[in-house]
Amino acid sequence: MDETPVLTEVRDGYRLITLNRPDKLNSFNEAMHLALRAALEEAEADLSCRAVVLTGAGRGFCAGQDLSDRVTPAGGEAPDLGRTIETYYNPLVRKLHALPFPVIAAVNGTAAGAGANIALNCDIVLASRTAKFIQAFAKIGLVPDSGGTWMLPRLVGSARARAMCLLAEPINADTAEAWGLIWKAVDGEALMPTATEMAEKFASAPTDGLAMQKKLLDAAETNDLDAQLDLERDTQRGLGKHPDYAEGVRAFMEKRAPAFTGRKG
Repeated sequence: MDETPVLTEVRDGYRLITLNRPDKLNSFNEAMHLALRAALEEAEADLSCRAVVLTGAGRGFCAGQDLSDRVTPAGGEAPDLGRTIETYYNPLVRKLHALPFPVIAAVNGTAAGAGANIALNCDIVLASRTAKFIQAFAKIGLVPDSGGTWMLPRLVGSARARAMCLLAEPINADTAEAWGLIWKAVDGEALMPTATEMAEKFASAPTDGLAMQKKLLDAAETNDLDAQLDLERDTQRGLGKHPDYAEGVRAFMEKRAPAFTGRKG
């Protein structure tokens, strides 16, 4: 078994990044955090990369924090969980939102705790019908982190978000789709083909325009209408000068597929 905690496969126009601690349900330790950060930074630095698919090895997507790193002996000093969040989880969530291309989560099995919220912070979430999403924090006396308390009410509403957090019950993929928690539930054998087909589509898309869509949708969570209208105006003004816009219009008028330039850097 490859002991590298994160695997990266460079494909034509996108990267497949796999969390690779299957014996631990891909739960996070420091080594996996550092490897995932490096994999995302390398993808961002590669201008030929126009999308990422994030998935897990084995039967799970990610079980959150590896609690074997958190066992405190009787009378011992408690770990500083705030430091862990500030050092590892918060930067990861911010990076996922800031990446200048779409990130697809292909949730192949259980996504629990921070693992569920890392998936939900990706731009598009696909899940195998055998997958489950669990806000497991209540079981160990904690609160949802990795953006969970921010994302969940916005995705599924206050009532469902509160029940998910307080009850810590598994939500299956079909229910997650019906609630709007994720984009789509698919049969297990269709998960990776669906994710890679989507990534291939993004690999020939107007990437800089998609990156600005990510920024505007995030901004809309806190902007009022006037601020958002101004932001749309200013962003559209800039994108109107991008070569991808001119190419898109020409291709539409000439009834052909556009050849977008991708990321300008």
